[in-house]
Amino acid sequence: MGYAHEYADAVLYRGRVPMEPADFVPDWPDGPRRGKFYPGVESYALPDGDDLADAPAWAGLLPRSGGGPSAAGFTLPLLSAMLKDSYGLTGRRLGIQANSDLSGLPFYTHANWSRGTAGGGGLYPVGVYWASGPSGPLTPGIHYYDVQRHAVQRLLTGDVTARVREALGPDAPAEALETDQYLILGVKYWQTAFKYNSFGYHVVCTDVGTLVQTWRVWAAAHGLRTAPVLWFDEPRLNGLLGTVGEEEGVFAVVPLRWDGDGTVPRTAVGDRAVGDGSDPAVRHRDVERSRTVIEFPTVLAMHAATVAGAADRPAPGALAPAAARPVPAGGTRIPLPAPAFPEVPVRRVLRSRRSSFGRFDAADPVTPGELSSVLAACAATSLGGETDPDGTLRQVRLYAFVNHVRDIAPGAYVYDPDAGELALVVPGPQGAFLQESYFLANYNLEQAGVVLVPTVRTKAVLDAVGDRGYRLAVGTAGAVAQTFYLAASALSLGAGVALGFDNVSFVERLGLAGTEEAPLLIMPLGNERPGPADFRHEIA
Repeated sequence: MGYAHEYADAVLYRGRVPMEPADFVPDWPDGPRRGKFYPGVESYALPDGDDLADAPAWAGLLPRSGGGPSAAGFTLPLLSAMLKDSYGLTGRRLGIQANSDLSGLPFYTHANWSRGTAGGGGLYPVGVYWASGPSGPLTPGIHYYDVQRHAVQRLLTGDVTARVREALGPDAPAEALETDQYLILGVKYWQTAFKYNSFGYHVVCTDVGTLVQTWRVWAAAHGLRTAPVLWFDEPRLNGLLGTVGEEEGVFAVVPLRWDGDGTVPRTAVGDRAVGDGSDPAVRHRDVERSRTVIEFPTVLAMHAATVAGAADRPAPGALAPAAARPVPAGGTRIPLPAPAFPEVPVRRVLRSRRSSFGRFDAADPVTPGELSSVLAACAATSLGGETDPDGTLRQVRLYAFVNHVRDIAPGAYVYDPDAGELALVVPGPQGAFLQESYFLANYNLEQAGVVLVPTVRTKAVLDAVGDRGYRLAVGTAGAVAQTFYLAASALSLGAGVALGFDNVSFVERLGLAGTEEAPLLIMPLGNERPGPADFRHEIA
């Protein structure tokens, strides 16, 4: 049993036993940037992709119902649009809501910019690197995605994709070895730890999951496929990116099938793109804004635990023992309508995604059809990595705390995705319990139509695939959170996702002791009050 088991317990019980350092207070004026800064590097503006044909969001939200129109592979306009719609800055948040940052939003230095992908605490610590070979549109090399300018910055010139393939290993999925285009996801720990300290490692795992899932939904809507590789020689890729592992972990590599004749030029591993005979490496360095950077022993220990054996890829089917428990037959059952989403473009869904923050209105209940669609989309979510290449293994069980859903009595239910039904777990109103278990004041959870709670058998995942599985387990929960947001957006419903709650209270309420199920998020869903105050910054 590795260190990740201890960390999983600490996260589960942090509402009752604070994680060390318990007296930590963030130094907000000395916080890091929300992105990396490479001074003096060449930048290349990317196209916005506004001229791309609309792609239906439902094709990505309900992948088993069929995809969107088929595409041969990624092109520069497609990749650029995916980056912009997922992690680029697409608007400014100025609506009146109940979050604690409201008073600072009008000031440019405290501006909150919207992105298609959700981020824990709005910190967005994931750096996107594009390792491009000869089949791509740019000079081969490594480029960093600059989210503020929607541009790529060249950090290294020369084809190093052979190094990426070598780091992935000969047993990597075929699609990862048959391309020379890769998106590499690095996570700068300080960018989240400055606020969340030891809990920050958990938060960044959800952040990787939300971004990967955005790409999966976006790609499926456009008839493409993306799937992350999570097991690889991480120190080798750290060396290639010129980053220090204890400061920035490499969490995933996403191969891209590029549009062309199917012939991928290969650079032999023995060729040296740059340097003096050693492995090539990015020489540019990110300039940190914070004057004081703190290293948290728990974060360092989790990084070490998840890097050890990082290249030891689990055998096919290894994750099966950690699958979500099936819902037993019998009991009080409520059938739900078949899930369905309107014909809404995926770009519009991503651009309109937001957190409701206190704007729910209990007077306008959620319909059973809306609840069914959101539950079905969340239940179908999978990161689709090498442990589940077909995306058919369910790792997440979904519970629904019903407050105001038309024709469904209040109570706590478990969702049966095979039957399309809710099974009653705890009868009666749940609003008081939900609010008492929540740490913050930015949501009145009783006003939400329903609060969904995804659970993952985190320790079973760790037993099945080792400590590195923590990234997979929590990343899957993050992927579910992103699907939840996008499903709500497609249905014009309000939504939110919160990490700050008493997890153990939900274990007790739902009778989950001994099941290894860990409630990792709470996700309120509902209609919002009509006519909310907002400011149209784009026409100011």
